Amino acid sequence: MTVHPDVEPGRDFRLSDIWTNERSRSLVIQIVALIVLLVTVAWIINNTIQNFENLGVETGYGFLEHPASYDINQRLIEYSSRSTHARAAVVGFLNTVLVAVTGIIFATLLGFSVGILRLSNNWLVARLMTAYIEFTRNVPVLLHILLWYGIVVHVLPHPKQAIEPISGLFLSNRGFYLPRPVFEDFAWVIPASLVVTLVGVWLFARHARRVQERTGRIYPVLSVSLAAIIAVPVIAYFASGSPINLDWPALKGFNYKGGIALKPEFFALWFALSIYTAAFIAEIVRSGIVAVSHGQTEASYSLGIKPGWTMRLVVIPQALRVIVPPLISQYLNLTKNSSLAIAVGYMDLTATIGRISLNQTGRALECMSIVLTVYLLISLTISAFMNWYNRRIRLVER
Repeated sequence: MTVHPDVEPGRDFRLSDIWTNERSRSLVIQIVALIVLLVTVAWIINNTIQNFENLGVETGYGFLEHPASYDINQRLIEYSSRSTHARAAVVGFLNTVLVAVTGIIFATLLGFSVGILRLSNNWLVARLMTAYIEFTRNVPVLLHILLWYGIVVHVLPHPKQAIEPISGLFLSNRGFYLPRPVFEDFAWVIPASLVVTLVGVWLFARHARRVQERTGRIYPVLSVSLAAIIAVPVIAYFASGSPINLDWPALKGFNYKGGIALKPEFFALWFALSIYTAAFIAEIVRSGIVAVSHGQTEASYSLGIKPGWTMRLVVIPQALRVIVPPLISQYLNLTKNSSLAIAVGYMDLTATIGRISLNQTGRALECMSIVLTVYLLISLTISAFMNWYNRRIRLVER
């Protein structure tokens, strides 16, 4: 005889108890809703496929193995017009990730700096930061992209009159050119030394945090870490026989050859998205700092802690608990706004597989499903990482 855990003792379990019990009824409703959803999605997919077959339209992802027959102006891996649509999709994906990652890093650094400076006691600095924030976030991001693209293309000179602010760096309206590292034998020693150094820095920072919590003594973690990150790879470079050379850009004909070329489309998209998102991050940072009780700052000053250390060790760690949740949304917005690259001709995922490949093959459903899935995976990855970090810094109840 089976007895339901929520049924009165001494009474047999009846089928009606599944519905009368609140927990089991809720579970049944969720299971039924899930089944209805899956059946509806399956019906939509099957109906779409049947309609395509009735119209004589081919379906499937076999087109990804066909030659793409178009060029991509900026790429991180080898690609030519004879490469497949799948290769073009990978190139577009990498270009999207490049803009998203570099944009998030620069927007975070700029946003935190502007947010802190807006709270400065210097009237001029605070007003300048306010003007930047109000102007930037109240203008559509697409206009920012077009503005900076126009500045690069129409203000900078032609390659023959390129600006060279430092040796080996050339700025022109066709792109920015800088030396490209060429790796030879034993070049792996340098990145390996950097990885080992980063692990050592992490262990040192962890030890310093424990010492600070136990004794109050503060180690110069930032300065020691920066010195180690710079010095160790440099020592490894010379110790391994200087296995990295530089391929310098040189003017040949009407443009520069060699080196690394940053196209105007990439710069305009990256810079516009960065400064636009940084304006929102600055307001998030400012609100997070203001949310920390001023008594925390006064208590820190009363202990003789310097203002800079107070901000870094007392205010910011507490403000992060307010800053991080809305910061996740800004990172996701920057990543999704990168799809506006098509406005300036930057070949990201949307421009490659979501536009040119779609127009050539006519596989709208397949191409857009790839684009939607990739953006979803990128966004979920960013969200998962930031939520993990948010759990790490949250207050622990005692």
